[in-house]
Parts: sequence; C-alpha cells; structure tokens
Amino acid sequence: MKVTNYISEAFGELKTNVTWPEWAEVQRLTIIVAVFSVLFALITFGVDKGFEVLVAKVYGFLKN
Repeated sequence: MKVTNYISEAFGELKTNVTWPEWAEVQRLTIIVAVFSVLFALITFGVDKGFEVLVAKVYGFLKN
C-alpha cells in the first residue's frame, strides 16, 4: 500500500508543483544536448585514435 500511495503522490506533485518548460525550449535544449553529445563523441574518438597510433608506433619502435 505504501508504494501505491507514494506513486500516487509523486504523480500529484508532478501535476501541481512542477513548472514544465515550453515546447520550443524543450526542442532548443534537446538540440543543444544532441550537438554537444556528438562533439564529445568525436573528441573521444579522436583521442582514442591518437592513442592507438601512439601505441602502435611505440610497439613498432620496440619491435625493431
């Protein structure tokens, strides 16, 4: 019974006490998050490839 009461009260809080953003703001912020996510992924990919090349050169140097 406690869980059901908790869920009911949580939905009541969301309906009455939360200020929801306008749809245009949601769209704008979603685009910003998507752009930064792609940029972060590309930076991470670049660093990973850089370390891959570096490690390959070190192993190549040690192998000779």
